[in-house]
Amino acid sequence: MTSLLPDSAPGFDQPIAVLKHCHDKIRKQLNTLNSLLTHLPVHGTDAAARQAAQAVQKYFNQAAPLHHADEEQDLLPMLAASTGGSDAETLRRLAPEILAQHEQMDLDWHIINSQLDKIANGSSAYLSSADVARFCAAYQAHMESEEGVIAPMAKRIFSQAQMQLLGEAMKRRRNIGPAAAQAGGIALADLRLDYGRASLSEEDTLGEPVAQFAKWFSEAMKAQVNEPNAMSVATVGNDGRPSSRIVLIKQYDESGFTWYTNYESQKGRQLAQNPYAALLFFWPELERQVRIEGRVERTAPEESDKYYYSRPVKSQLAAIASRQSQPIASRAEMEANYAAVEAASGGKPQRPAHWGGYRLKPERVEFWQGRQSRFHDRIVYTLQADGSWRKERIQP
Repeated sequence: MTSLLPDSAPGFDQPIAVLKHCHDKIRKQLNTLNSLLTHLPVHGTDAAARQAAQAVQKYFNQAAPLHHADEEQDLLPMLAASTGGSDAETLRRLAPEILAQHEQMDLDWHIINSQLDKIANGSSAYLSSADVARFCAAYQAHMESEEGVIAPMAKRIFSQAQMQLLGEAMKRRRNIGPAAAQAGGIALADLRLDYGRASLSEEDTLGEPVAQFAKWFSEAMKAQVNEPNAMSVATVGNDGRPSSRIVLIKQYDESGFTWYTNYESQKGRQLAQNPYAALLFFWPELERQVRIEGRVERTAPEESDKYYYSRPVKSQLAAIASRQSQPIASRAEMEANYAAVEAASGGKPQRPAHWGGYRLKPERVEFWQGRQSRFHDRIVYTLQADGSWRKERIQP
């Protein structure tokens, strides 16, 4: 069902050819998925089926995310910085589509991966033909778009030096090269990057921190920063011990910064004890950080309803089925809980009372711009008693 012979791959001195080679390997794995659909009803989870499931999982869990990162973090930003005229217009149209396709394919893969888990361990021979068809069709259309437009554009526009930069970035992502081969790795103290892409002065910043955040967030989006909406949320409970985690911001405006979660999670329990938190956005591609501190409150139920019912149904079900941060015996028990909730919901899950939004109302906001020799720019806004903001520079 799958070939065990290694493919002859181009070198990273030909990065566009490497990306095309990745597409060829994706097509082979998609063929394997389709072969499994006809194999399983006849042979069940025999050795060939288990081996095929494991091979598909290995590729899409390990190699495919690296391929997506090559495009999102290097290829597309390099093209955006190099194109003009009709090429720039084509890229402005296609790039958001490519990023959205990556996100949707990741979601579709999550569904198929859970089915392949059971095939790989021999506990189930079920593989949804509809899920596989949707996943394969999305990938085929995605690859045709990239091979028909993006790859030819890069080959036409990029200089040899740019090709080398792209190839080196792809090698680093895969830990390929002399540094990766050194015994013992690299000392943490030696991992030092000198910044120097931009500067930040008091005159550069707007009068209100939310307006300044909106400006920087827009620039992060245009620069195609990887997940610019990802932020660290740090909370502290009654025991005085801080904890942090990454969540996705869903809204920001003058009223604050909003995300959604389980109120009974660790962060929910800590916020009930101490309603203050700190947020951190880090956009390494722009050498920028934004730190936001303030008081947190729950969003109104109608706001939580509006967002909850805008989510995919499977995400709605997961919010009901999971007792976030609570121990559970096994993945199988989690999936059984999900199946029970799905069966009981009748396809129309209702937002549980323990799930909803939090809004941090900012009291202190810092904008950090990396500079050379660790002499960084830091501009801080502090909320005053009369509701105005004081803006000042602080030392790095």
